[in-house]
Amino acid sequence: MAHGNANAHSHSHEGHHDLESLRSMGFWIFLMTDCILFGSLFATYIVLHANTAGGPTAHELFKMNGVIAETFILLTSSFTSGLAVLSMNQGNRKGLIGWLIVTVLLGASFITLEVTEFVDMVHEGAKISTSGFLSGFFTLVGTHGLHVSIGLCWMIALMIQIGRHGITPVTRRKVNVISLYWHFLDVVWIFVFTIVYLMGVM
Repeated sequence: MAHGNANAHSHSHEGHHDLESLRSMGFWIFLMTDCILFGSLFATYIVLHANTAGGPTAHELFKMNGVIAETFILLTSSFTSGLAVLSMNQGNRKGLIGWLIVTVLLGASFITLEVTEFVDMVHEGAKISTSGFLSGFFTLVGTHGLHVSIGLCWMIALMIQIGRHGITPVTRRKVNVISLYWHFLDVVWIFVFTIVYLMGVM
């Protein structure tokens, strides 16, 4: 009987491990599809960036001080998400939640600056329908901003889960996944900063 229970427990543990592995693999597939999505958006922007249709150009619109601030904030949030993972590996739940809160605040600051930039541009007459360049710009940068917003909601939900259940194999996997996702968004932003903004004002 005891042997049977041990077997059942072993099979249950293996099944749980398989499920966690499957979920991790699902995340990597999601990340690959996101790479394809952003690759397509970058290619579209590069094709359309000179098509201003008599409207404002990138050089006239982009305010680099704000963009540099956004970049600094997002890169810092990537660092704090790494500190969250470090706290988790040390078994420090308070440290983990604390660094996740800092990361969320930085991410929310980034989104606030980005939305302010979009609103200012629209007030200056630079709408998504104004030209091919602005269609490509708003679609690419807006899609990245949407991903950051989703990441923020995901992180808040994860903090609630960690607060209730602590650091478990499930929450550990989720923290690793959200951290990878956040670093991925940082890498995408570096390409946005270089290809869209820097090349736009040069």
